[in-house]
Formats: sequence, structure tokens, C-alpha cells
Amino acid sequence: HVQLVESGGGSVQAGGSLRLSCTASEYTDSSDYVGWVRQAPGKEREGVAGIVRSVGAGSAYYADSVKGRFTISQDNAKTTVYLQMNNLRPEDTAMYYCATAPVFDVWYRSAYTSRGQGTQVTVS
Repeated sequence: HVQLVESGGGSVQAGGSLRLSCTASEYTDSSDYVGWVRQAPGKEREGVAGIVRSVGAGSAYYADSVKGRFTISQDNAKTTVYLQMNNLRPEDTAMYYCATAPVFDVWYRSAYTSRGQGTQVTVS
């Protein structure tokens, strides 16, 4: 069971930036896809960005709501995934989770193999 630890959340003003980090305890085939999911009170869960760990940046997925503002990346060891969030908006306020799955389709359907505890992002 892969353990995921997120960090980097906080409170910022609209237009500001934050960088989230997600460190995985190990790499497994069932965790080859990793991405960031957010959920705000009263709203549906939304997968905002994801990446295939064995492929890298060329496999990045972004929800329409964050395209052009968020960037997902990983370190060379493929153990830490980052989410750079720029030009933040109040509607980006949510708990952000890092979650893994074997492939994109499984991750997109929220059938995660692992999920972290989350980090809060608040934009005012």
C-alpha cells in the first residue's frame, strides 16, 4: 500500500501562487498514475491534474478549470509530484489530495489505489 504525504497548502490572495508537493513511499505499477484531486464543501470532487510517473511531463492532464494556471511535474527519482498553482482564484479554494491509480481512466473515475490526507488551499 503506497503512502502519500502532501504539503504546501496555505492561504493566499487571488492572483497569488502556491506549490503543492506529494511524496510517495514507493513506486508500484498500481500507482503509475498520480494526480491532484480537489474537493470543496458542497461541490463535487474534481481531478485537476495528473501525470503518468513512468512517462513524465508529456503525459500531463489538466482539467479545463486550471489549464494555463496549474502545472504538474515530478522529480527525477519519480517519488515526489508537484503542483505549481499560479494566478489562483477564490474558486480554487478546496482540500487538495494526491491520489494514485494504475492508469488515467481509473484515476479519473476516482477508483484510487492510494490517497493522501490532503492539504488545504484557501484563496481570498
